[in-house]
Amino acid sequence: MTELLASSDDGRLITALDDGSGPNLLVVHPGGGDATTWDGVTRHLTDDFRVVRIRRRIYVPEADIALPHSMTIEAADIVAIADLLESPVLLVGHSSGAVAALEAALLDPSAFAGLWLYEPPMPTKELIAGTAGARARAALDRGDPVEAMQIHMRDIVRMPANVVDAMFADQHVREACSAYAAAQIADSEAIDALGVGIDRFATLETPTALIEGDLSPSHLRERLTDLAAVLPNARIATLTGQGHIAHLTAPDTLADTIRDMAGQIVHV
Repeated sequence: MTELLASSDDGRLITALDDGSGPNLLVVHPGGGDATTWDGVTRHLTDDFRVVRIRRRIYVPEADIALPHSMTIEAADIVAIADLLESPVLLVGHSSGAVAALEAALLDPSAFAGLWLYEPPMPTKELIAGTAGARARAALDRGDPVEAMQIHMRDIVRMPANVVDAMFADQHVREACSAYAAAQIADSEAIDALGVGIDRFATLETPTALIEGDLSPSHLRERLTDLAAVLPNARIATLTGQGHIAHLTAPDTLADTIRDMAGQIVHV
C-alpha cells in the first residue's frame, strides 16, 4: 500500500490510501471512522482494481475541524484526488461519504465514469439531523462525546434504542465513538446545511448504482428511493439480510456489487 497526496482548493493537503492495480475505484468512507473501516471490502477488490481510499479531512487523527464544515469542501477534496487518477474512475461512497461523492460528481461530472452509493443520508424531503443534531452538538460542547454519539446513532441514524444501548455498553465502542464524535457531528451538520431538496441532481447523467440493505432504517431507504426518482441514470440494488454497516458484516457482498457496477463501465 502506498499513499497519494493532493492539494485541495483551500490549500489543504489531502491524502489517500492506494492499494492494488487495475481500473480505478475511488472510495469515500462513511462517518464514524476513517478510511481503514473499508479494509475488509478493499481486500476483496485489490486483485482486480486499484482501490484508492480518500482520507476525509475531518476524520484524520487529531484533525483540525473548521466549523461549519462543508460538503462543498469535501467534494473539492474528492475531485483533487480523482485528478491524480487516469480515467475511467468509479466513485464509491458510503453513508455521509456517499453524500460527499454525489456533491463531487455534481462539481465535476467528467471526472467519474460511474457512481456506486451506499445509503447516502441525503436530505431529500427532510433534514437528516434536525433538532437531534442540535442536541448532539450541545452534548459534545459540554464535553460528553459518548452522549453525542448515542444521540447520533439513536435519533439521527435511527437505530433501535436497545441496539444502541447494547453497543455503548462496550467500553471499546464508547472509546471508538468518542474519538470520532466531533467529526461525526460536524459531518451531519454539513449534510443538513445542503438544505432540503435534490432537484439539482436531475442533470447528473453519470451511471449510478444506489445500494440499500433490506434491514436498514426505513428513512435511509426512503431517501434512496427519492434519489433514484431524480437521478436520470440510476438503479437500486438491495442487499438481503444487511443493514447500514455491510462493509463490516458482509464485505465480500459489497465488493461483488462494486465489481458488478465496474463491469458495466470497464472490462474487468
